Amino acid sequence: MITALVRLRKELTKNKLDAALISSVSNITYLTNYSGFSKEEREAYLFITEDKQYVLTDGRYSQAVKTLIPDFELIEISSKNPVKEMLKNLKLKHKIKNLGFEGHNISFLEHKKLLQRFDDSNHRSFDFLRSVKTSDEISKIEQACKLGDKTFTHILKFIKKGISEKELAFKIEFFIKKNGADISFRPIVAFGKNSAIPHHLLTNNKLTNNQMVLLDFGVKLNNYCSDMTRTVFFGKPTREQRKIYQTVLNAQQKALEHLGRWRGNDLDSSEVDRIARDYIISKGYKTIPHSLGHGIGIDVHEAPRLSPKSKDILKVGMVFSIEPGVYIPDFGGVRIEDLVALEKNKIRLITTSPKKIIEL
Repeated sequence: MITALVRLRKELTKNKLDAALISSVSNITYLTNYSGFSKEEREAYLFITEDKQYVLTDGRYSQAVKTLIPDFELIEISSKNPVKEMLKNLKLKHKIKNLGFEGHNISFLEHKKLLQRFDDSNHRSFDFLRSVKTSDEISKIEQACKLGDKTFTHILKFIKKGISEKELAFKIEFFIKKNGADISFRPIVAFGKNSAIPHHLLTNNKLTNNQMVLLDFGVKLNNYCSDMTRTVFFGKPTREQRKIYQTVLNAQQKALEHLGRWRGNDLDSSEVDRIARDYIISKGYKTIPHSLGHGIGIDVHEAPRLSPKSKDILKVGMVFSIEPGVYIPDFGGVRIEDLVALEKNKIRLITTSPKKIIEL
């Protein structure tokens, strides 16, 4: 938490901001290590100056804030003490003129209501603060990945004729929760032709012989996420199915080999994407319809992004996915996804589930 506040305050100084208003639950979690606020409702803000930090929330969370976030001063809001008045008081107390806020998270009406009192307010995205992880954060992601790998091994025995996509997804979610964690996103389970839809929504379709089974799921443990995808075969894969699978696996391996030549220098994320994408196209398939990868941490999708147009630079401490895919309408698709950590002079795969063709 201290490191996170130091990073934020350096950003304030760099951009000549007097304070920051933090509104997204993910950034509140990052800066306080408290994850009890709802993502569906606006329940709290952080107000951070050069030397002070406040939590603005209502009485439901007062005791939790005092107990679990002692380094932050509590400002309790209510109908008699609304947020806009509390911000006005903070502005006067700290002589704030230039305020940074999360433009992607604050609505137009909130901006009009809360921030018009400031002489200057600047749309900022503070998500990049989370793009470079500490060793402790990487360890937490790794623990989530270990449970993800354990879940994959467990779920294979339930892939049997007659089970539905919804039933298999439920078993994934139940196993993760039974082991003391939560899902980091709604699992994707796609049988046969449905696997050609990258973000397929679960159906009651039942598994039949000789179908591809695409499984994309993640674990959330100690506030940090994992994300993995595997494609297996129920029955013996056809020659074309094997070709698609091997193409995707080779594309991922080529991207990983490129990353493996990395020696701590800044690396263009779009170049990693290009290597996998070009290989898939060279084998006669359409381009990947999504980015090759994304950062992961408190949220399942964070900076950096690995895509053709991405300007993100890969640096030591970043953790991200490598997930090429080939999708053929009315036939099926294959995606293989692993998480990679960039460490000093090396990369490390922190997803360890097998990637050889699995026939069930």
